[in-house]
Amino acid sequence: MSTTSFRQPVLSDAERCHAIEIGAYEGDEAATLEKIRTRISQYPQGFLLLEHEQSIIGFINSGCAHQVVMSDEAFKELVGHDPLAPNVVIMSVVVDPAHQGKGYAKQLMSEFIMRMQAQGKQTIHLMCKEQHVALYRKMGYQYVQPSPSEHGGMAWHEMLMVL
Repeated sequence: MSTTSFRQPVLSDAERCHAIEIGAYEGDEAATLEKIRTRISQYPQGFLLLEHEQSIIGFINSGCAHQVVMSDEAFKELVGHDPLAPNVVIMSVVVDPAHQGKGYAKQLMSEFIMRMQAQGKQTIHLMCKEQHVALYRKMGYQYVQPSPSEHGGMAWHEMLMVL
């Protein structure tokens, strides 16, 4: 029987996370290895790994803010991040392309939501591309607006979950 588990990352996980990130996101959308290292070292409690048979196959990473501005590029490097702030901003939700379509993203998101609720967070914000809006709606997110962000030269949509 195959097993999946969740855990917080350690710095040595950064390279594997970066490999998954660049394999799943197009062009400039992918976070750099340096940004991933920053997110692991500064806010590991907002960074959740999904392992399958003891290998990392996906992750979610985030930061927290008192006032959420989804188009703020500096926030992706945790500039303005406050771990005590009530609003969570997801930066990446990614599953290794070899493991996509098996329900892992939903498992990862469900676990992440439970952990954020346990930390007393009030909202979770994310941006996604058009083709993922329906998926996030099914997970309980509400559509907010088209995002002014042009991250990676793409069109993005802001979504929100009230916890």
